[in-house]
Amino acid sequence: MEKIDISSELTRGIEAFKKGEYAKASTLFNEVIEVDGKNVDAFFYLANIFHIRGEIGKAIKAFNKVLEIDPNHTDASISLSVLYNDIGHYENAKKVFEKANERVKAKKTGEGIEDKHINKKFAIKHLEIADLYLTYNRFDEALFEYNKVVALDPENYEARIKVAKVYAKKGFSSKAFDELQRLKNENPSYQPARVAMGVLYYGNGKILEAQSEWERVLSMDPKNSEAAMYLNLSKTATETSL
Repeated sequence: MEKIDISSELTRGIEAFKKGEYAKASTLFNEVIEVDGKNVDAFFYLANIFHIRGEIGKAIKAFNKVLEIDPNHTDASISLSVLYNDIGHYENAKKVFEKANERVKAKKTGEGIEDKHINKKFAIKHLEIADLYLTYNRFDEALFEYNKVVALDPENYEARIKVAKVYAKKGFSSKAFDELQRLKNENPSYQPARVAMGVLYYGNGKILEAQSEWERVLSMDPKNSEAAMYLNLSKTATETSL
């Protein structure tokens, strides 16, 4: 084979990958691997191409190859964990995820600041686990996982709303109110927090307060279908009871 410039070939492969030209990218990455059998980036992008194509077995093999070369490759660990989870290999998924999670806890970048990019990836994984626990009404485990999400990614407002919802389901209404109120104070224009606050008010018999929250949302966004639905339902229920 003609000698190639690995760096140039890898760059071209990544550019093709970003454009969605997976066949071209795959060819370029394989050419890099023929010359450098331990090129982490080439194996990682190939693994992602296999995943996109639905070739799960090949994707798992490629991600494992990445981790064989670089055991600290967090993105590969997370991707592999997700793949194992998707095909029902839950124990393997848990092992890979926990190993990577421990490395992230121990790893600091710069002046003790954790890598936000990696934290957000782990936050997404914890959110999936929390949602699964919630599906089976395992509220304590769900709350534990949602709080992990918030700790890793404070800007994940969805998780904070879910924390409030779990508190409400556990009967801790005051904690649920506090959580949503903090979120509203921090970001007054975040409509889902106001919608959730309205639902919480309504569930606690505070109809006027609930309607006020939903009306506030509609004043910000007249097309918010969720707020409109709740407001209409509450008014219909009130009229029926009269």
